[in-house]
Amino acid sequence: MDKVAFYTLGCKVNQYETEAMAEAFENAGYEIVEFDEAADVYVINTCTVTGLSSRKSRQAIRRAKQLNGSAIVAAVGCYPQTAREEVESIPEVDIVVGTANRLELPRHVEKFRSGGDRISAVGNIMKKHDFEDLKIERYKGRTRAFLKIQEGCSQFCSYCIIPYARGPIRSRPAEDVAEEVRKLSEAGFKEVVLTGIHIASYGKDQGQIRLADLVRIIHGMDGIERIRLGSIEPTMITSDFVSQAAGMEKLCPHYHISLQSGCDETLARMNRKYKTADYKRAVDMLRERIPDVAITTDVMVGFPGETQEEFNKTFEFLEMIRFAKMHVFKYSPRKGTPASTFEDQVDGKVKEYRSARVMELSDRLAFEFNSSYQGREMSVLYEQEVRGSDGLYEGLTPNYIRVLSKADNGIVGNITATKLIRAEKDFMIGEI
Repeated sequence: MDKVAFYTLGCKVNQYETEAMAEAFENAGYEIVEFDEAADVYVINTCTVTGLSSRKSRQAIRRAKQLNGSAIVAAVGCYPQTAREEVESIPEVDIVVGTANRLELPRHVEKFRSGGDRISAVGNIMKKHDFEDLKIERYKGRTRAFLKIQEGCSQFCSYCIIPYARGPIRSRPAEDVAEEVRKLSEAGFKEVVLTGIHIASYGKDQGQIRLADLVRIIHGMDGIERIRLGSIEPTMITSDFVSQAAGMEKLCPHYHISLQSGCDETLARMNRKYKTADYKRAVDMLRERIPDVAITTDVMVGFPGETQEEFNKTFEFLEMIRFAKMHVFKYSPRKGTPASTFEDQVDGKVKEYRSARVMELSDRLAFEFNSSYQGREMSVLYEQEVRGSDGLYEGLTPNYIRVLSKADNGIVGNITATKLIRAEKDFMIGEI
């Protein structure tokens, strides 16, 4: 039996797509092995959201050939979709596939074996208007399931390469989503995380249905006890949405609302579709209506033209909102995006300084948020034993607090009442 190994970079969508590709290989008779093992085929599911992501993708490609010089190496996903010629120039690559038709990869491998010539299967993603069916039939070893419901983005923020990598918005039919949720429930999953490239746009290509409608459908199904949303936009947090969300007890009180900058001038250059006042209004509505809600976000520093004054505005806004957690990124020019040609590119050392300041703030705010729950009893979905520990298991509260508690293996996959004893830097110690 031939062996295939996968290496996944980037977002939760990529993780879902890797699982679907792995299942396609299993159906073709392959054995799935770990990436650091000798395999006949290595699939690198790439990311290109930043320059660092592309570099890590190249490193993984070269690492695969080092593990087995005679193996077939396939580069798949966003990096080849946006930089096909660059990826094709990497000598270790045998097969190049973009962000469409990925389930054909086993067939490409067999074709390469019979012909020996490099295969490039990167099409024009901007002409893609149907949702690629990447259903997963077999689910392995997870207590939370990531479920892809949407593809593509039509926002075209000035810094972002993703619309060019993923194409226009395409939504997965609601009945297909519901069917996979049913299978996940039967497989024993307790939580489903709805993911996509821009899930706030779910349904806009299909007519009347929207994200809140899909959540309501899933909420009415038996088995799944938690529904968690992936990243959303502040513009979708309306009074009507919050009213609906407040009435669905399975919907986790955790909203990852992309911010990028806390300065209106910077947001305008980014081509974001909101102002800081809109963002604050959205957060205030959620906090007024939904108990224990956690607000997390993404922040980019060093965007072209970001002065010290603009950065200070962002920093003050972040302090005011008091996020439960922030993901901090340094701006990275992506060829083909408008921002890559902007004047006043920010010096790398300035980016490093600003990133360090925001990360320090993030750690402080996360500790303060977690500390506010000290002494509280919360439900925790335990996922796995902490590697290298002696009976310490980790899981998540509905509002995304990571909890570590002493327990035995039987706790994995169960939602268990846990007293939160003490806050650490990025988790809490619990007691069952």
